[in-house]
Amino acid sequence: MNFLGCLLFLLLIASFSTFSNALTDSEVAYIAHRQLLTFEESGKDQSNNNVDPNLKFENSRIKNAYTALQAWKKGIYSDPFNVTATWVGPDVCKYTGIYCAPTLDDPKLNVVAGIDLNHQDIAGYLPQELGLLTDLALFHLNSNRFCGIIPMSFCNMSIMFEFDVSNNRLVGPFPRALLCWKEIKFVDIRFNNFEGCVPPEIFGRPLDALFLNNNRFSCSIPPSLGNSTVSVVTMAYNNFSGCIPHTIGMMPNIEEIMLAGNSLGGCFPSEIGNLRNVTVLDVSGSGFVGSIPPSFAGLKSVEMLDISCNRMTGSVPEEICKLPALKNFTFASNFFNGAAPACKSSKDVVIDDGNNCLAGRPLQKPPKDCDPKVVKPVDCSKDVCSAAPPAPVHSPPPPVQSPPPPAPVHSPPPPVQSPPPPAPVHSPPPPVHSPPPPAPVHSPPPPVHSPPPPAPVYSPPPPVHSPPPPPVQSPPPPVHSPPPPVVQKPPPKPEQPDVVLPPNLGYQYSSPPPPLFPGY
Repeated sequence: MNFLGCLLFLLLIASFSTFSNALTDSEVAYIAHRQLLTFEESGKDQSNNNVDPNLKFENSRIKNAYTALQAWKKGIYSDPFNVTATWVGPDVCKYTGIYCAPTLDDPKLNVVAGIDLNHQDIAGYLPQELGLLTDLALFHLNSNRFCGIIPMSFCNMSIMFEFDVSNNRLVGPFPRALLCWKEIKFVDIRFNNFEGCVPPEIFGRPLDALFLNNNRFSCSIPPSLGNSTVSVVTMAYNNFSGCIPHTIGMMPNIEEIMLAGNSLGGCFPSEIGNLRNVTVLDVSGSGFVGSIPPSFAGLKSVEMLDISCNRMTGSVPEEICKLPALKNFTFASNFFNGAAPACKSSKDVVIDDGNNCLAGRPLQKPPKDCDPKVVKPVDCSKDVCSAAPPAPVHSPPPPVQSPPPPAPVHSPPPPVQSPPPPAPVHSPPPPVHSPPPPAPVHSPPPPVHSPPPPAPVYSPPPPVHSPPPPPVQSPPPPVHSPPPPVVQKPPPKPEQPDVVLPPNLGYQYSSPPPPLFPGY
């Protein structure tokens, strides 16, 4: 990829909003306003006291689900395929996109266990009554037009397993409700407008896949990244800054890492070479400097390696171009002034070396851009990103020196003529009975009043050709019949079998999630 290619690629990403099926600014503002109003009106009370008493429900959890889904239906303002037309009556298990299964704590009790509304082009918001769906294990909502924030009431979904709200118009900080889920395996919130820092705690969850790309996240990547169990993590096209944490070399299961298109910098940490199971490593377009660390020769499983569109210098070593599994190596648009013969042409590896400073190679930078006075190599041994952080030194606090006691005061004896003072009476001081400390009061946290969403930004729809998330071996809830296929017209009201749950637990989507980058 040469410089022109990089530029065209960035322009293509920026132009996607032109083709998106976006809402107008006034529609976004109205939907966000309605979400805030419903939060204020309902407060903490998510009861179903307003349910028609003439309706008969299979059990109390189905009644709660009815309350949640009816509140959600009121928060939907555009439903072009009439998906929610079937959301009528007490039998919520027959609603389109809603799937029921026996609960884990009572096989005889039927509950709403899954929601799959992928690719339905629905516009609306997520009401906090959805927190009543406490048995929900699967929530698929990708490629719609939902706005606003993810309510904190989602924390009640304690057995959530797969969560996908990608390719919507959601805003606000990283949704803290996700940190409540102890068994979560799959999180996909890419192609939204989330912003702020990513909490370190998310990397302590038992995740297999974490998709954060194409949002507005900033701050640095937390060092807790090294604790993560993920096999796939994508943080590309955000505003992350700082260094790649040295803990990246500690990730036990990682196979794919995408960090492209951020504001990172400095040299690569040598610990990246410890990732012997990584097949895809994309760190392009993030301002990295210095040379390729020799430790990169340890990437024995890497198939696609992209370090293009950075400011790297030096020579590309032969060991990198002869990695046993390598199929595509892109180091274009840097300032490399040398490359081993194996890095110039190969019948087994697709190599892109354009827009560098390589003598005798086509499509290189002009000589003035490669002048040694302009291109100054970076000594990575002195780079703040390459130096491992020193171990903290816990110095003991300095001893506290008490001030010396005051010098005694020698009062002169009383005059002789004065009568002697009466004998002092040494009465014991009254005992002081301090009251016991009050018992700690565990007051509930105040309700969170989220600010209205910021000015809308038309999120680009995802490019094409993205690999689906990898399979997960965790056992999903039992599946007895598949969901109805996605169609472009209102599906007929399905016959309700005894137990249904979408077969896309384990990342087998009825429709694929939004793609990541072109060409992937």
